[in-house]
Amino acid sequence: MNSEINLGSASPMTMDDSSHSEPLAKPRKSLRGFASMDPARQREIARKGGRAAHLKGTAHEFTSDEARVSGKKGGQMVSQDREHMAMIGREGGQARGLRFKQQREAVPAMNTTSVA
Repeated sequence: MNSEINLGSASPMTMDDSSHSEPLAKPRKSLRGFASMDPARQREIARKGGRAAHLKGTAHEFTSDEARVSGKKGGQMVSQDREHMAMIGREGGQARGLRFKQQREAVPAMNTTSVA
């Protein structure tokens, strides 16, 4: 059932009563386009595109120098976030301590008071 509401504006607003059955309903996603496809289908299409580009000779392949520069830029960006770097360091230290503890417990204690 459609009804018109005139709020004094030049054009009346049309209100659809059926849209109020679920006030918190999420907007419907489009069923079109690459992003709406099943992830397996996306990978299949991307894989075909990559193969075609390599066969055609237009695919970009990073040289070791390009990869080094890109890695350096990425590292510089990540290291600016001090909180993130502290978290990474803390996790690494905890993992090292746990590994050391496990190794110490796995090796039987040597008897240092043995008589020769």
